[in-house]
Amino acid sequence: MQQQINDAIEAVTGVLLGKEQQVRLALCALFSRGHLLIEDLPGMGKTTLAQALSKALGLDFQRVQFTSDMLPGDIIGVSVFNQSDSSFRFHPGPVFTEVLLADEINRSTPKTQSALLEAMAERQVTIDGSTRPLPDDFFVIATQNPATQAGTYPLPESQLDRFLMRIEIGYPSREAERAMLEGRGGHRSVDAIEPCFDREGLHRVHAMAQEVVCSDLLLDYVQRLTEFSRTQPEFAYGLSPRGALALLDAARSWAFMYGRAHVVPEDVQAVLPAVAAHRLRSVGDFGGDGRALAAHMLAQVNVFA
Repeated sequence: MQQQINDAIEAVTGVLLGKEQQVRLALCALFSRGHLLIEDLPGMGKTTLAQALSKALGLDFQRVQFTSDMLPGDIIGVSVFNQSDSSFRFHPGPVFTEVLLADEINRSTPKTQSALLEAMAERQVTIDGSTRPLPDDFFVIATQNPATQAGTYPLPESQLDRFLMRIEIGYPSREAERAMLEGRGGHRSVDAIEPCFDREGLHRVHAMAQEVVCSDLLLDYVQRLTEFSRTQPEFAYGLSPRGALALLDAARSWAFMYGRAHVVPEDVQAVLPAVAAHRLRSVGDFGGDGRALAAHMLAQVNVFA
């Protein structure tokens, strides 16, 4: 199983050059059965990363380009009247897939964004009073441009909280950018990726990652981190119980990806910025965003009491 994970990392980093840490975090989110939000400037490789991940995991893929005039029915589907038998027939939307790329999700209105809430939380959608299940391996990989860009609608906290992780890609290194300019990597290499998992293998990864052991001392550390975010004046609000569980799930998957049968504090520290930063807001004179608050938590909370 470790070889398959390494093969998947190698395949995706062959497309997104010089971004192994971001690729590992993205795979960690999907191995934890969580959804992934990728935030960065246009042209940084967000869409390419999402497509490469779906290819490496061997999952069906649909892409929706979010725009300001989209309606919820454009995502979840609509019922259309059939004159031949005087009945309504449901036409499923692109959400009925395994990997849904919600491209530039913050360019749509909050009403359209909310169409994904039930799908992300419960892997089902309710339409015209009927509940329709989504595939068991349903993941949302959403991309968004920075809120300072024109034509964006900020994601509400309830929507952000549905994403297990938020990551940034960042500018490439000089060496990686030179390789891209020479024609290596990039979007043209996505089609060449061979699946590294079948569905049964991916299900085994999900199950085995959840069996990674967390000691009482490790749980104490996670609780001190969450309590720090809830009690210190720099935080407008702290991590919710869902956020704490997300941190633990991600740490388990991170440990599993490195071949460990138990979680160590370094696993929690590796995933905490991606898991917690989009769930935190600062107040007072702190002056930092969620990323600064996550770094503040790691710096101030001791591993051992």
